[in-house]
Amino acid sequence: MSDTTIEKSSRFSISEYFREVRGEMRKVTWLSRPETWRLTGIVLAVTAVMTALLFAFDYVFSKGLETLVNLFLGV
Repeated sequence: MSDTTIEKSSRFSISEYFREVRGEMRKVTWLSRPETWRLTGIVLAVTAVMTALLFAFDYVFSKGLETLVNLFLGV
């Protein structure tokens, strides 16, 4: 492989980059608006449930640890 081939292939052209990005974006299969809203709702619901579970576990473990400390140290 010659030096000129390596040099040309390693060059960075911002316009070529944006042309390629535009071409790739045309290939994307976009979701419909209702499907996007449905999936967004699912993500928000799962996030809310996980937040509640994490809060509950944290509360139970902190109260349990507090009870153990009070039991053994008599504070």
